[in-house]
Amino acid sequence: MTTFRIGVMYDRDWAPEDLPGFAREVEALGADDLWVVEDLGWPGGLSAASVALGATERLRVGIGIMPAPLRSPALLAMEVATLARVFPGRLVAGIGHGVPEWMASVGVAARSPLALLEETISSVRALLRGERVELDGREVRLDGITLVHPPAEPPPVIAGVVRPRSLELSGRVADGTLIAEGHGPRDLESARALIDKGGAAADHALTAFAFCCVGDDADQVARALRPQVEGQSAWLGRPAEQVFTVSGSAAEAAGRVHELAEAGANTVVLRMAGPEPVRQLGTVLKALGR
Repeated sequence: MTTFRIGVMYDRDWAPEDLPGFAREVEALGADDLWVVEDLGWPGGLSAASVALGATERLRVGIGIMPAPLRSPALLAMEVATLARVFPGRLVAGIGHGVPEWMASVGVAARSPLALLEETISSVRALLRGERVELDGREVRLDGITLVHPPAEPPPVIAGVVRPRSLELSGRVADGTLIAEGHGPRDLESARALIDKGGAAADHALTAFAFCCVGDDADQVARALRPQVEGQSAWLGRPAEQVFTVSGSAAEAAGRVHELAEAGANTVVLRMAGPEPVRQLGTVLKALGR
């Protein structure tokens, strides 16, 4: 059977002061990962990751994602390196383009989003390896920058991307790729083909986010998921019925998780909808035999 990690997202709408308790609860349930997000106006991804890491002992914490335009790669590497040294082996750093409208609203829209993402990820990974970085790129300029305290174990730096050219870029420069909510097994297989076309290493990991609601009443589950599904339907440009979710009874939800894993996901991260998200997560983990 396919081996994969199972994680849960701390939703951006949930209060940041409740994050430590949530992290401890999902760690106690046996989840492998907790993922935090960074969207404009919501809590910061790096600070949220720090809170979750400090509240737990074992849980791996992922940031999905930090928009490349918001920070200098030097500052980003400094922040990531600090967490990676204090919590070795427990951090995944996701970087993406950011929502174009949001980036424009704070005056950091890139002239070439592809160049900025490639130069950012390449620079951050090199700095985390302890290298001296000289770069006069299209979007990034670093004049002989090094980290004084690079981590002994550099954390994975992954790209949170959707479109074909960005997926190829991820295969070329990142340690892994994060696939957004709503993408199903066929989408993952198509993404993997593009990532491989970019020259991905054999250990290039695929992380899939998925909306999740577990319950025996199908109508209640559908109502709980409707806002997320309709919003993602518009963003993805596909009918709502084609937005993949991990939903239904515990057994059905576990089956949907396995579908993503069989399609190549190394990590499946559940974004819970509806009441009692920790209880719902527990039922999925139990159905998965965790």
